[in-house]
Amino acid sequence: MSTTTYAFRDSATMLRRNLKHMARYPSQTLMLIGLPLLFLLLFVYVLGGTLGAGLPGAPAGDRGDYLTFITPGILMMTVASVSIGTAVSVATDMTNGIIDRFRTMAIAKVSVLTGHVLGAMIQTALALAVVFGVAFLLGLETAASAMQWFGLVGLLALLSFAMTWFTVGLGLASPNPETASNWPMIFVLLPFVGSGFVPVESMPTGLRWFAEHQPFTPIMDAFRGLLAGSPGGSDALWAIGWCVVIGLVGYLWSRRLYRTRAAN
Repeated sequence: MSTTTYAFRDSATMLRRNLKHMARYPSQTLMLIGLPLLFLLLFVYVLGGTLGAGLPGAPAGDRGDYLTFITPGILMMTVASVSIGTAVSVATDMTNGIIDRFRTMAIAKVSVLTGHVLGAMIQTALALAVVFGVAFLLGLETAASAMQWFGLVGLLALLSFAMTWFTVGLGLASPNPETASNWPMIFVLLPFVGSGFVPVESMPTGLRWFAEHQPFTPIMDAFRGLLAGSPGGSDALWAIGWCVVIGLVGYLWSRRLYRTRAAN
């Protein structure tokens, strides 16, 4: 078999390993999914009446409009939440000695990381399906066509891929799993300082500038446009660009850290 064939085979083996870990410890998956669901219910039912009234053109106390507005932020938070589990899993592998055992085996070195990435993307897909299901049960309305749904799913997959590679790097850089669980929390919080839960136009000048220029705002705006049935436009291009940058930096950083840390 060729080197590429071995890499695919070994990556599939590592993917099965990670899926077995998810099945063996379902509480971690439930916790990662529960965080965005908690925020969804909190913002819709506790704060939705007040915050929804502040949306442009929204009637007072309209929770339905606010649900539609915050769903992109909740999707962003879901991807970020699952990435925390990825960082912890990678850090655990790096500190419990299993990587040293893998290095003695005749396997493709990249397969250890790709197994984590593919497993995390499957976990993210399950989490997003649950979040979408709950959002629709709460009354989410969308005018998206089949093509726009296809674009939304593709953008979510690209975001998941990029975020996962970056948090793999965070896991590799962490001295222990506890630190690895803390560093990615910034990604869970960034939607709050963006267009995730309130329009950026309502923010003070300095905060508004940061919200408009941070990576997650165009991604969430692209989600919002696709769900509303409008073309992604410049937001979609910026979203794709940011995902490519985050993913490329994460991939190169992860490969470098894996070589240097595993060699020590």
